[in-house]
Amino acid sequence: MEKANLTYPVIEFILLGLSDHPKLEKIFFVLVLLMYLVILLGNGVLILVTILDSHLHTPMYFFLGNLSFLDICYTTSSVPLVLDNFLTPREAISFSACALQMALSFAMAGTECLLLSMMAFDRYVAICSPLRYPVIMSKTTYVPMAVSSWAIGGAASAVHTALTTRLPFCGDNVINHFTCEILAVLKLACADISINVISMGVTNVIFLGLPVLFISVSYLFIITTILRIPSAEGKKKAFSTCSAHLTVVVIFYGTLFFMYAKPKSKDPLGADKQDLSDKLISLFYGVVTPMLNPIIYSLRNKDVKAAAKNLVSRKHFIQR
Repeated sequence: MEKANLTYPVIEFILLGLSDHPKLEKIFFVLVLLMYLVILLGNGVLILVTILDSHLHTPMYFFLGNLSFLDICYTTSSVPLVLDNFLTPREAISFSACALQMALSFAMAGTECLLLSMMAFDRYVAICSPLRYPVIMSKTTYVPMAVSSWAIGGAASAVHTALTTRLPFCGDNVINHFTCEILAVLKLACADISINVISMGVTNVIFLGLPVLFISVSYLFIITTILRIPSAEGKKKAFSTCSAHLTVVVIFYGTLFFMYAKPKSKDPLGADKQDLSDKLISLFYGVVTPMLNPIIYSLRNKDVKAAAKNLVSRKHFIQR
């Protein structure tokens, strides 16, 4: 009887990745590597121009700099592992390394949810109360807003990581994912995960439901205000200041809702196609979204384009 009840704790996990689809691994290795380089370059340039150009020392660009730094941190916490997984099928990762990677990814995702809602508030004040904007969005306001986003995201990550790592993992140690994604890890627990599922539901409300509601209400007021502007040129100018943020929000939350809106503790057997689509959606969220952010903000923002040109021309001048 005693032997039957013995469990052998898992000390490492095997990341399955795309090992069941070897032909896709080489293709995705090249694609993900190229996108990662674009992420580092694009977001790095955005951070530089928001720091070096004094014209961009405003709340909107402060948040944008935070978003770019966050995207670099998020992708760096997972993409090298994904690339290694493409080269090393069924790669092994230690329990502690898996917990760390899971914590970092969760923290970055949660922080980005809150940062995007803070940016929506900034656009709301700028368009709906332009005369009061310098008073409302002073440095003593927007810096704590950004800091609180990082702090809340980190705290939520610490709670979920602690709840996950306290679970016993025995027997099956194969994670059907590219990385230590929290829902994929929870499927391997050999104990009741109802507390984890409930806490994930609460987190969905805090990081998905409330921010989306807040952003939606903000843009409802923004659109109403823009429609009241008499001239077509005025409407176009006002909308151009928030169109990039709105585009990023739609892409980010659209993908995130597919991933986390309905957390499942167990999947039906034989759902290979569903597993593959879930992994590819996760890859899209983890790589494509951070790559698109600087491109969207650069293409839709004259100030960023002008600052980037000034940075390049300054570099050429110094070299001469």
